[in-house]
Amino acid sequence: MNQKKTNFRWTLAGLMFFISFISYMDRVNLSVATPSIMQELGFSKMDMGLIQTAFFVGYAFMQIPGGIMGEFWGHRRVLAIAATWWSIFTALTGACSNFTFFAATRAMFGLGEGPMAPAIGRFIYRWFNPSEKGRASSFMLSGVFFGPVVGPTLTVALMMAFGWRSVFVIFGVLGLVIAGLWYWLAKDSPRTSPYVNVAEADYIEEGLSANADKKELAPWRIFLGSSQFWAIGIQYFITDYIMFVFLAWLPLYLMEAQNFSLQKMGIAASFPWAALCIVTATCGYISDKLVTSGVSRYKSRTLLGISGLILCCTTLYLGAVATTPSMNVLWLTISLGSLGFTFNASWAACLDIGGKFAGSVSGWMNFWGNLGGIAAPVVTAWIATNYGWQAAIVTTAASAVVGIIAWLAVKPDVPLAIKVEEKLEKIA
Repeated sequence: MNQKKTNFRWTLAGLMFFISFISYMDRVNLSVATPSIMQELGFSKMDMGLIQTAFFVGYAFMQIPGGIMGEFWGHRRVLAIAATWWSIFTALTGACSNFTFFAATRAMFGLGEGPMAPAIGRFIYRWFNPSEKGRASSFMLSGVFFGPVVGPTLTVALMMAFGWRSVFVIFGVLGLVIAGLWYWLAKDSPRTSPYVNVAEADYIEEGLSANADKKELAPWRIFLGSSQFWAIGIQYFITDYIMFVFLAWLPLYLMEAQNFSLQKMGIAASFPWAALCIVTATCGYISDKLVTSGVSRYKSRTLLGISGLILCCTTLYLGAVATTPSMNVLWLTISLGSLGFTFNASWAACLDIGGKFAGSVSGWMNFWGNLGGIAAPVVTAWIATNYGWQAAIVTTAASAVVGIIAWLAVKPDVPLAIKVEEKLEKIA
């Protein structure tokens, strides 16, 4: 009699959703609180842009080391330590009273959060059947994008009740709780989990190499000689750059350029993120269905990724030139929502080409994405200050062209592991 398999991996996917949600709420809180912080502490747009950038410097710095740590020490330990670290510095943000303290605290917050995405990439590789990578990735991404959906409204409510500093303390405490849950439940291998039976473990490991748990350093020299490796990083730089323009500046943009009040901004700013969350979750299911039905990964990943960027840049431009606040919010909602196709395709393709080195490839891709995060706050602030908000939004839309070109070289049908084996055979 065949044993009915458990489905504990999806419970962990839900926990992964909440970890991603808390981590991005910690970022959204700063952008929503920006008007109050600027007023209380006398910061300029450039000051706030530099504070946002300080986070991304620390975050980007830890991407590649985070991937290596995830493969050597396991996603369980690495993510639990990372969540504890960033939660402490999230809470400390509430104690900041000058620019230097603010920038240093956000940089340390970024260092702590840096290993999250690579560790999750390793977790998805180790805990999900190959036919489930897109859906599993969508749990992480949906958590990321659900934060900004409820973030503006929730943060505004907490700010009005207790002040902006309280927001960071509350979410710092929540992060510590979620870190403890992850360490308790998310074993490095499904076979060592008391909540996973043999049938589920066998299903998860279908097609997985026998040395999946072997501690092995990724062949970076071979990777760096691959056009795929560079292409997936460059396209993600553009994708994240656009998203981080929304994350860093949407609340202030709606208040300054569209004349929204604080309360109305809290509602309007959630619409684009709700669209992104919904599209990302739906796209993960569609992408996996296409692959299991025989559609090539090139079509199911690459074409979805390119389509998302085309729709994003077109509607972002329309939003920039819209003549009414309601039309502006509508086009911005469609624009950010369409990036859901690209985000899901990016992470699914990253896992496709990364294989057993998914942690390192995830770290590489997210490193590039967060170079976009470093650039977006400051570049947007400079353009908006010198040329106005419309010019800043149009410039952001134009950047999508670079990402579209890069996607053509990703080729998710050809895993990097195959290239590694071919290189090693030639050397032998």
